[in-house]
Amino acid sequence: MSFDKRIQKIHELSQALRKNKGKIVDLAVRDLCFTVKDNAKEVDLAADRLLMFDEVTDSLKERLPLGGTGSRVSLVLSYNGSAWVNTAITSIFVVGNKVTVKFSSKAPHVMALTESMYQPIFGRDVVFYKGSGKTFLEESLRSPEVSTVVVFGFDANVKPYQAAFEKTGKKLVFEGPGQDPFIVFPDADLGLALDDLMASKFAYAGQTCTAPKRIFIHQSIYEEFLARFVERVKRLVVGDPADTKTDVSAVASDLAVRRLRTQLKEATQEGGEILTGGRIEGNLVWPTVVKNCTDEMLGMKEEVFGPVAFTTTFLTGEEVIGRARNHKYGLRAAVHGGEQAQKAAAALRGEPYCHPVPDYTFGKFGTVSCNEPRSASWKGAFIVKAVGGYGYSGWIWETSEGRFQIKQGPKLLSLETSEAA
Repeated sequence: MSFDKRIQKIHELSQALRKNKGKIVDLAVRDLCFTVKDNAKEVDLAADRLLMFDEVTDSLKERLPLGGTGSRVSLVLSYNGSAWVNTAITSIFVVGNKVTVKFSSKAPHVMALTESMYQPIFGRDVVFYKGSGKTFLEESLRSPEVSTVVVFGFDANVKPYQAAFEKTGKKLVFEGPGQDPFIVFPDADLGLALDDLMASKFAYAGQTCTAPKRIFIHQSIYEEFLARFVERVKRLVVGDPADTKTDVSAVASDLAVRRLRTQLKEATQEGGEILTGGRIEGNLVWPTVVKNCTDEMLGMKEEVFGPVAFTTTFLTGEEVIGRARNHKYGLRAAVHGGEQAQKAAAALRGEPYCHPVPDYTFGKFGTVSCNEPRSASWKGAFIVKAVGGYGYSGWIWETSEGRFQIKQGPKLLSLETSEAA
């Protein structure tokens, strides 16, 4: 199939997403409890983003599948998405790969609808796997047809497979968690910073890898910032995801809810103060702001996958850079302010594209925004913008010239599953 034909099919998929928007939204509400608001925005964004492949025609047109013509890529998707996943699938397909897709077991109806959209457009070039994730990985490692495995998931579930990938010589591209720092200096535009924090923290009830997780506010503006933040958080509507007025709905993962309970309990025992929220009923977690957190608290060390904001203060740029870097995850960082913020952003930013490293590299971040909302810094992700992190937030395992290596940093799935002609 020619490259132009593949682009045409992606355009057809964009149209199918728009045509099925109502069904996608309804099923994502049913399967994942994501709000109508969040799902509707996601479908529109994904449909628009697919058309951005037109911008990369020259760079991708001559590339070939990594395993040769007819090779297949296995793709494991996380549960936190209904439509954005199409950008990952098509990024792999556009360079000539066949793709086998494993949806999260939490989204069976979303997967069935997605499969019904793909089949008439892509045929057997994109197929959907119905078994368990563990079995899927093991079958992918054994299959001579599979050149690469791409996984969106949790690092602890993937790291045990390193020896298997070394033995088979297959490539792994992993996209994982974040515990992203959000840093506000005293000369920041507080309105802009608050808008960014509200939009990125509470979308999908906080269930995104790139949501701010560790919120550092300069001590001189801490009280003012928190007062304004809490006022806005209290206005969020909590409840039924099918209600168009709802801003925050239930957390889909029971494990995430258990972790949130533990994180909040420990924070209050260690001197943290809940300013608003803190209420959990079943899987419904009320938007919560915690004051006076320390870096040793679980909510600052572990990924927070829910609508809970752990906040802390800092005094100097050097201090907050050091604290932000002292973490196992390095996906994204956001900084707001003037000259000091620019310096902090530069210190946190990793290389522009993934590169070989001697071992997992901590203290750098794959995406760093400065006075820019997440929607802008993530625009075109997986298509025209390389994304991915350092540490345990993401990596590549591959064997090159007989040597196994690790790569870290932002990446494009289209480039990492193909090679130059």
